[in-house]
Amino acid sequence: MNIRCAKPEDLMNMQHCNLLCLPENYQMKYYFYHGLTWPQVSYVAEDDKGNIVGYVLAKMEEPEPGEESTHGHITSLAVKRSYRRLGLAQKLMNQASKAMVECFNAQYVSLHVRKSNRAALNLYTNSLGFKILEIEPKYYADGEDAYSMRRDLSELVNNSDRPPAERNELNDVGGDDRIITNRQKGPVVLPHHGDGHAGHDGHCC
Repeated sequence: MNIRCAKPEDLMNMQHCNLLCLPENYQMKYYFYHGLTWPQVSYVAEDDKGNIVGYVLAKMEEPEPGEESTHGHITSLAVKRSYRRLGLAQKLMNQASKAMVECFNAQYVSLHVRKSNRAALNLYTNSLGFKILEIEPKYYADGEDAYSMRRDLSELVNNSDRPPAERNELNDVGGDDRIITNRQKGPVVLPHHGDGHAGHDGHCC
């Protein structure tokens, strides 16, 4: 298995994976909005034949009122059913979070998840260190409530300042998995959200 930064030519296959796995779907222009604006923070997992079997679609957000820190947001996470329970969702999330820190100095990452998605909740709380901030009633189009969650990235911020040999290396994935990064640091560009996503993020592990 291979985990790498998503490229524009991956976006169609990411959308296909999303349609297979999740009820929250997006128009193709929304994938391009993410992939072209923040190319550093979305990742794909591919099998030995180069087929995309999972992805994380992520973006950077403007600071909340009263905050000065930049933060990231996970729009969508999905892994095809036959490739679940291999740790791919956790590795995709960790790589996206690490890229947010290294490229944009993000202090935390946020997401929304359905209250009924127990597998995703277990991943976020027990494996990735997310905390529930609040319940957002009827967040999804079908009326289901969402948990609004946040992960503090301060440990990753500290790790990014250390020499590589001293870091708590998230890239040490073991086995035959490989993680390839291709990142460019730069100022975050935050476009207006007028023609974007309604906010109904989807998650599947």
